[in-house]
Amino acid sequence: MAVYDVQYTNGVIAVREKNFLGEKLLRICEMQPEDAFRFLLDSGFGAGAEGVNGVHDFEKLVAVEESRLYAFIREYAPSKAELEYLLIPNDFHNAKALLKAKSLGVSADNMLASEGLITIKILSDCVSEGDFTPLKDFPYLKTACEEVSVLLEEEKDGAKVGQIFDKALFEQLWFALKGKKFLRGLLSEKADVTNVLTALRSKDAESALDSYLPHGKLKNTELEKLFDMDEEKTKKYFSKTEYADFVSVCLTAKEKGQPLSEGEKVRDSREVEYFARRKYELQKSEPFLYFVYRKKTELANVRIAFVCLNANLSESAIKARLRSF
Repeated sequence: MAVYDVQYTNGVIAVREKNFLGEKLLRICEMQPEDAFRFLLDSGFGAGAEGVNGVHDFEKLVAVEESRLYAFIREYAPSKAELEYLLIPNDFHNAKALLKAKSLGVSADNMLASEGLITIKILSDCVSEGDFTPLKDFPYLKTACEEVSVLLEEEKDGAKVGQIFDKALFEQLWFALKGKKFLRGLLSEKADVTNVLTALRSKDAESALDSYLPHGKLKNTELEKLFDMDEEKTKKYFSKTEYADFVSVCLTAKEKGQPLSEGEKVRDSREVEYFARRKYELQKSEPFLYFVYRKKTELANVRIAFVCLNANLSESAIKARLRSF
């Protein structure tokens, strides 16, 4: 990999970020689906997409933008660590999709994400032949594929498959981020907030253990506090941690019998909000990461907006679902 040129990359980012939708996303939420789609096209989003015939083809526009984002990541990633951190999740997603599709006897085409560091062909061949040796450079992915391949022959347990791949992904990323304290910190925080959500969705502490992601900073004994029947006591305990606000939002929703979607929204906005708070102080690889997370958030928001518009949800309901941008 070439030496990372911070100034040049920041210059590229400065040009590209002018194309962010920004506040246009909020205007899209106020429109009828077809009008919103034309507005998106006129904004240049997904320019060059083929076979676009109407609002239900919005995913084709997202796919074009996603492809450009991953091309940017491949070309401008500051180091191998950032490259793997951002692309390996796609490999895990695609391997899981291919294994599930094989088990169900269906095509995986509509289940696949953009290619990560491993081509779809290599992953597909591994799954078809039941030989995962070509994945030896990604040991945790290889092991997960082997374990799931055997599991799906015995039982089609989607939840178990998800657990295996989710845990293996965090192990693989932790392995890839050796020596990258900052990125490992981001990964640890993501594990923690995901584990909090897992705990609050589980019937008891014991059943939650199998689903917890590795490498979080919260210990299992701390997560057990989330099963305390005294909400205020639990909030007080977590007020001493960096997850005080997040836990409070989740516990309040659970107490009211509401879904934990607000907690998911906070989790999925966490990285971009971290960089946004320090956007005038970003150094080294941070502007690159901030740009990538902003674009990922934009893509997620476009999907959310159009799914909701097509479902005839209200403007306020759609805006409430958007990730921070």
